[in-house]
Amino acid sequence: MEDISLFTRCVFEFIGTAVMILLGDGVVACTTLNKSKGTGGGWAVITLAWGFAVMCGVFIAGPYSGAHLNPAVSIGYALTGNLAWSDVPGYAVAQFLGAMLGALVVYLFYKDQFDATDDADTKLGVFCTMPAIMNRPRNLLCEIVGTFLLVFVILCFSTDGNVADVKLGSSGAFPVTMLIMAIGMSLGGTTGYAINPMRDLPPRIVHALLPIRGKRDSGWGYAWVPVIGPLIGCVLAAFAFLLLFYNV
Repeated sequence: MEDISLFTRCVFEFIGTAVMILLGDGVVACTTLNKSKGTGGGWAVITLAWGFAVMCGVFIAGPYSGAHLNPAVSIGYALTGNLAWSDVPGYAVAQFLGAMLGALVVYLFYKDQFDATDDADTKLGVFCTMPAIMNRPRNLLCEIVGTFLLVFVILCFSTDGNVADVKLGSSGAFPVTMLIMAIGMSLGGTTGYAINPMRDLPPRIVHALLPIRGKRDSGWGYAWVPVIGPLIGCVLAAFAFLLLFYNV
């Protein structure tokens, strides 16, 4: 991976994140918007498709960037010495722009279904997360725990006895897919399991900018939770990993 330029790695982070958001936000649109053949598909469909969405992004970006697709993962790797800190800003910018592109394409793809849907909360829910019950301290805790689990288990994938390489893309797309599905099915019911600032903030900005018919505000009073929570969770996960495995 060191032989691949930072620019090339960022290009693949951009593409991988765009595909992940296109498929991930796409399944929410498919199952929740009116006049979609997938309307009513339910939580199981959403969690399965989000896992597959991450898998597709990993297969695209893995050989080139490690397929972080998430600044929480990038920071976790930097804290454990597996990514240069100087690479983190470039990765984050690429992920941000890719997430915006993916969200925009979802809107263009489902424009007729957005127009056919009256509920403004449903439209917002295609782009970003909102809690089932608004309790910001507990919502923050949920995002911290979910992201801690995500980053900690991904780091564990890289240990001897699991896989030899510490890069996410090389750790295998299928274990990561199963992990995302498990988090969504087990821990997603409270906040919608953002566990990734780029899964939430850039699409939320796209929602704010687009001329969506009958939309509501973009939930900015809550928007800090799915950003700060994952950042805290990834730091805790990295330190827990170092504490447990550094001398093993």
